[in-house]
Formats: sequence, C-alpha cells, structure tokens
Amino acid sequence: MKVADITPFFATLQATNPEPKTELEYTTPFELLAAVLLSAQATDVGVNKALARLWPLANTPQGLLDLGLEKVEAAIKTIGLYRNKAKNLLATCRILVDQFEGEVPPTREALESLPGVGRKTANVVLNVAFGHETMAVDTHIFRVSNRTGLAPGKDVLAVEMKLMKRIPKQFMLHAHHWLILHGRYVCVARTPRCWECAVAPYCDFKPKTPAPKSKKS
Repeated sequence: MKVADITPFFATLQATNPEPKTELEYTTPFELLAAVLLSAQATDVGVNKALARLWPLANTPQGLLDLGLEKVEAAIKTIGLYRNKAKNLLATCRILVDQFEGEVPPTREALESLPGVGRKTANVVLNVAFGHETMAVDTHIFRVSNRTGLAPGKDVLAVEMKLMKRIPKQFMLHAHHWLILHGRYVCVARTPRCWECAVAPYCDFKPKTPAPKSKKS
C-alpha cells in the first residue's frame, strides 16, 4: 500500500465506525484481562457467555481465588482448553493479589509476567483498558496487513512493528479495532468481501473478489 493511501484508508474506516470497541464484554480492567486470557482459540461470543456465568459468582482476583478452581472450571467449561485456562486465570489472580494489590498493572513488563499473558494479550489490555497506542496482531490483523499491503510481514511481530511505523498517530489508538473488525467481517479469510469493502480503492489485493451472482428463482 502506498504511503499516500494509508491516511484515506484509516479515515474511511474511522468514518464507518468512529468509536470502535472490543466485542469482549467487561466492566473493569481485570474483567478485560480475564476475557482476553480466555479468548485464545475461542470466539468472543463464547467467552462472553462463559463469563456471564462466572462474574455473578466472583469478578475480582481475590473473589476468584476464594471461589476455587473447581467452580471456575464449571463456569467456563464451554470454552476450549477451559481447564488450563482456569489454572492460568487463578495463577494470575494470585500474582495480582500478592504483587499488585489486586489491580491489573498498566505496564507491558508487568502484564507479560502473568501466566498465559503474552505480547498480544498485553497489547490488548494496554490499549483497551489503559488507552495506550499499542497494536495487538491476531490472525485477522495479520491477514489484513499482508493482503492489503498495509504492513506485510512474515510473522506477527514484524507486522506489529511495521504497523506502528506506518499508521498515522491520529488513528493509532483505534487502529487495532478497525483492523480486527475489518478482518472479521469484510476482509475474511477464504473469500474477502471486496464488493462491499469501503477501503477497496486503497488496497493492493488483486484480483478483487467480485460480488456473488444472484441465484435464479
């Protein structure tokens, strides 16, 4: 993608969704952290449903520790890898209580010290909960960045670094959500919906996917 096309690309995404938000449901930084921890290999819808069962029982680090592993597992058992995720969640709760007074730390180093928290999870929490200009590259953003030519790279870190350099500052705070939602609903994996894509004029992907032919009655 040409440098001259990057600003109109994001301006168009901004115009269609001025205040994009995560589809994970949360009310506190801890609830967000827990949701992101559980979201690996699971849909946001599935995570939201599981946490809707868990949060009425306990929604703080100490509360989950008091609840115990068995009850946490029972609440989130509809999520893939729920046993391992429950263990990581409670291990994270223990560290938050012991080292951070029960609060989610607002730094990358501290977040990545928590069990199950890698760079991507830390970036999501820093961006969504604390308003940091970070870029969490998931499969959707990796695909969109390479397919459009916005920030091609062989791995997620390379794409992240390139996005941080290429995205204009005025779009940086919300860029993660614009790209992930675009990849989730328009620039999908198998058949990108180019015929209804607002940013198609700025995209390097060729050939553009034509609109499906209407079926004859």
